[in-house]
Amino acid sequence: MPERFIKSDTPKITNPPTFVSARPPSFPDTVLPEAVALEIRTKLQSLVQGISQIILGKEDVIRLAVTCLLARGHLLFEDQPGVGKTLLSQALAQALGLQFRRVQFTSDLLPADILGASIYDREAGSFVFHPGPVFTQVLLADEINRATPKTQSALLEAMEEGRVTSDGITHALPQPFFVIATQNPSSQIGTFMLPESQLDRFLMRLALGVPDRVAERTILQGQDRREMLKSMPEILPWGEMQQMQVLVRQVHVSAPLLDYVQDILSASRAQGRGLSPRGGLALLNAARAWALQQGRTMVLPEDVQDVGAAVMAHRLEGDGETALRLLEETPIP
Repeated sequence: MPERFIKSDTPKITNPPTFVSARPPSFPDTVLPEAVALEIRTKLQSLVQGISQIILGKEDVIRLAVTCLLARGHLLFEDQPGVGKTLLSQALAQALGLQFRRVQFTSDLLPADILGASIYDREAGSFVFHPGPVFTQVLLADEINRATPKTQSALLEAMEEGRVTSDGITHALPQPFFVIATQNPSSQIGTFMLPESQLDRFLMRLALGVPDRVAERTILQGQDRREMLKSMPEILPWGEMQQMQVLVRQVHVSAPLLDYVQDILSASRAQGRGLSPRGGLALLNAARAWALQQGRTMVLPEDVQDVGAAVMAHRLEGDGETALRLLEETPIP
């Protein structure tokens, strides 16, 4: 594992944000200049277009995946096998110059197989911790719901705290630490439903789906996408993406927009198990990241609607239908 993951010579975003007078605690202390937002939009468009050369006909899903990373969240895919989930994960990591590892989850997988374990070293006369595959920057947890709940829960601390505890000793994970998990439909044999606490650690849940007819024809007739991935260059240095993650917090959120988000939260709770405050923060952070990706310095209700289903569906009873109904029925300010 490399000692450093962020290049020191990475080019920086021009026109850094200027500082202004203090605002109320619910707002950032700085205002994001429009020129910076437009520059970020251009860079992220290049990133999405580059990945779209590998994953055809799925630009909207790629934009949401980039938004999830921009908002410092984790991503869950629920879809049928063979539609390109692994390929998208690899392309995203390679486009950002990040280390990538894949773990195939099975029913006999143990927590130590993911996190690592302490093994006795005769020469040292003590136990030495050997890191598991979780010590990477982009981790693909493939078919996560084929593992037992005990193994699934091994990722909880890593996803929430960015660290792993073994034998009472805490080990920090590389930064960034981004989990992309895939799960099979619960109707399939040999699956264990993810508990609510595990689902809540994922900022978004997406479905890639099969490509349209035109994209599928290109795939069938063209070069193998995995071969194309081998020659895919780094598109956006991670240092720049890291700066963008910081700037997400400077995207302005107005009081009426906060009212709108709270109305959605209240409506969800009136229909049963609703969104928690953490779910509300996830919705707001994703909307901020989506707005920044569009080159805007403030969040609009449309941003909340664009990311709402991806953020809320796996947190609500009734799945996607409940999330869509909440977005349709909650009045826009």
